[in-house]
This record gives sequence, structure tokens and C-alpha cells, in this order.
Amino acid sequence: MPYFDMASAAPLHPVARQALLAALEEGWADPARLYREGRRARLLLDAAREAVAAEVGCRPDEVAFTPSGTRALHSAVAGAAAGRRRIGRRVVVSAVEHSAVLHAAEPYESAHVGVDRAGRVDPAAFAAALRADTALACLQSANHEVGTVQPVAEVADACRAVGVPLLVDAAQSLAWGPVPGGWSLLAGSAHKWGGPPGVGLLVVRKGTRYAPQEPADERESGRAPGFGNLPAVVAAAASLRAVREEAARTAVRLSALVDRIRSRVPQLVPDVEVVGHDRLRLPHLVTFSCLYVDGEALLTGLDRAGFSVSSGSSCTSSTLTPSHVLKAMGVLSEGNVRVSLPPGTEEADVERFLAVLPGVVAEVRGRLGAPVGSGPVEAGPVGAVPAEARAAGQGAAAGAGPADGLVVDSLGRLCPIPVIDLARVIGRVPVGGLVTVLADDEAARLDIPAWCAMREQEYVGEHPAVRGTAYVVRRRV
Repeated sequence: MPYFDMASAAPLHPVARQALLAALEEGWADPARLYREGRRARLLLDAAREAVAAEVGCRPDEVAFTPSGTRALHSAVAGAAAGRRRIGRRVVVSAVEHSAVLHAAEPYESAHVGVDRAGRVDPAAFAAALRADTALACLQSANHEVGTVQPVAEVADACRAVGVPLLVDAAQSLAWGPVPGGWSLLAGSAHKWGGPPGVGLLVVRKGTRYAPQEPADERESGRAPGFGNLPAVVAAAASLRAVREEAARTAVRLSALVDRIRSRVPQLVPDVEVVGHDRLRLPHLVTFSCLYVDGEALLTGLDRAGFSVSSGSSCTSSTLTPSHVLKAMGVLSEGNVRVSLPPGTEEADVERFLAVLPGVVAEVRGRLGAPVGSGPVEAGPVGAVPAEARAAGQGAAAGAGPADGLVVDSLGRLCPIPVIDLARVIGRVPVGGLVTVLADDEAARLDIPAWCAMREQEYVGEHPAVRGTAYVVRRRV
């Protein structure tokens, strides 16, 4: 069964497995002790720290091992902000940072820098967000959901010019090479590069003001208190070195497979939007969204067909809100699929995925009663529209154009139903006419404008309704 979710967790690298087993025999003692077993454990820990430092491009004494990548990010934000508390409490982040960074920044005055439709920040816009009271800036090296590579070096230069430390979340990119630029702090997670879970990486450059907020402990420079999992740390360091040795060859091979998916999916499946940058991206990751598809049903169907993939769709989220990354990019969120290929992926696996995908999408769309084809579809009678819906629709029409617009009640219906309802009735109004969709699903705020862009229809705007929100669309074609 092909595993296509490398971005969530990489299978344990064979080198990591060997190192883990060996370290379980030799590295079980407390490396802080002076007796023979402790000294042996300390040698293993020091060797792991030096190996990681060599791959990251920093000094060994700048490296600390934490219980997870999430813990490393939270510790980095809290420690850097505390170290510069006299400067201010402003933390500048990109709008597509990992949720761990966004959560860590919540106690501070956080400023979000937007991205373009490819998910990439503008270095000039990021620089403009830096102020005299900025304690910390945060920018990922590459996005976890769409793979877009960020301009870390340019942003680091801007931060250095005004004396603001830059934290880089490098979890997705460390397997492929060191992070460029003059960053001040860096975080990673071993399970993203083929190491065991439960090992995070926190690097704090010398000269960076940093006040650990963890419980007091002499271990890991006070940045990760407690007796660490030394065998897992040794395995994480060994696997990082191993994947880096293979990275150049692996990147070439996987990039070709990803290019094939990026080009073939829109040919094989109607109404698909491939998202993320077409060139500045990780070599193993591709993300696309399918109109009129329930993301959970799509992933379940692909799982039954033998493919393990992930999604940023709100339909697969317990919060039922769209991915903050896709929302910031302004792209379609429904029916979202993230494919991230592990190093051993075969060409035949990709071809079978491409053969299976159209049928799975068609099956899901069929169950939902989605329209077929890419043009406006004449539908049967629309159900009775409540008085509050008629009032909302008339208000929208009066403010935006013809007063004979059509109102569609999608209240209480989750994605992708509001967009399907819109697509089924758009052909019932004349060119220039209006359709107002009433919806209370948060995903509609993102998916209806995205549908308009894909269908060359005009998104007029939204306004509050008695219940939910009224989204107004003008038919252009």
C-alpha cells in the first residue's frame, strides 16, 4: 500500500532503526553522571549533537534536543520573546506558519504577513511589518501543506537590518538541505526526516537574547528539562545525516514524479486547482483541490484504493474550518489532497494513483449530486426559500444590481454543498443576473470566491444575513 504522506511523518529510516537499537544497548544511562555508563551515554549525546550541528550549519553548543518539534517552536517563541521583553511584545509571523507557531504567538501582539496565491511571502511586505517594538519574527523555510519555499535569506537580511531575531520552522525542509540566511533560531522535528517520533530540534544562535521559560534544569542549556530519550536522539541524528547524503539524488527523482502529478491531475480530473508554487517548492510534495468534493470522503476512497494521503480541507477537520494556509492563499479548500512522496516511491505507484484518482473523485461527486462538466448547469426546482432568505437575497440584489436575483438556502449544510448548490442554479439566471447563497459553513467564505475565479463568474461580495452569511455572485458566462 503506497504511503503518500511523508509531510506528516516519514517512515523510520533504516539507519535510524540500526542506530536506535544500538543506542538502546549503550545509551540508557544518565549522560550527566560521571561513572562509566554515564560517560558512554554522554559520548553518544555529544556525537549526536555534533552530527546535527554539521547538517544544520551551526555550532554544537547551539543545538538542544526537545521532546517534539511543537515543543521546540513553543520554547523558541517564549524564550526569544522573554529575552527581548524590554524591546516590546510584538511578534511578526507569516499567515501560513504552522499552527504551533501561531498558537505560541497568541499571548503577544502578533502581526500576520499575508502571502500570494502560491503561498509565498513578499520580503518587502515582511520587512514593512517589522517595528522598533518587534521582539521576534517567524518564517517557515517551506510550507507544510503546499510545499512552497519561503524567501528566508531575504527576510533574514531585513530582520538583521533592524536587529530583530528570526525564528525559522525548518521541519519540512531539513531533510533536503540546510536553511540559508542569517536566521537566529531554528526548529525541526525528527519524524519529518525519517527519525523516530518524540525528538525535536531547537537551535539558538550565539548572541541571540534568549531566556528559557522551561522549568529550571541544567540539561540542554535549560531549554529542554528532564532526562531526554537519548537512544531516539542518536537515531534522529543518524537518520538526518543519512537522508542528507541521499537528498540530491532523491530530489531529482521525486521532483519528476511530482511534476507528473501536477500536470496530469488537471487533465484527468475536471475542476481541479493545483496549489502552491510551481517552481519554488519542496521536491516531494504536491497539493490540489477538487471542486464539489467532500474531503473526508475523498481521502477515505483513496485509502480504500490503497493510497495514504492527507488533506487541508475543512471537511476532514474536527473544527470544520478551512485550512488557515489555504485561506491565506485564497485558493479552493474543498476536496483538498496533499501528496508527499517518500524516497522509495516507484513510478508505478504514481501511475496507479493517477489511474485511481478520477474514479474516486467521480464517485464522491456522484453521491453528492454534483454537476457534471465545467459550465453552468440548469437544475430542477430549488426548494422553498424561507422568508429570511428572500429578504437577504432582495437586500443583496438591491445593493448590487438586478432585483430579480435567485436565492439559494444552504444554511446548515457543510462544504462542499453550498458550492454545489450554487453551481446547480447559476444557469437559471440570465447573464448579469445575481445568485445569493445563504450559508453558515465557514468554508463557504473561501470556496465560493474560489469557485467564481475558476468559473469566470463575478464574486460581488458578502454581507450578514438573519442567519449565517449571504454570498452574492453575478453570472458573467
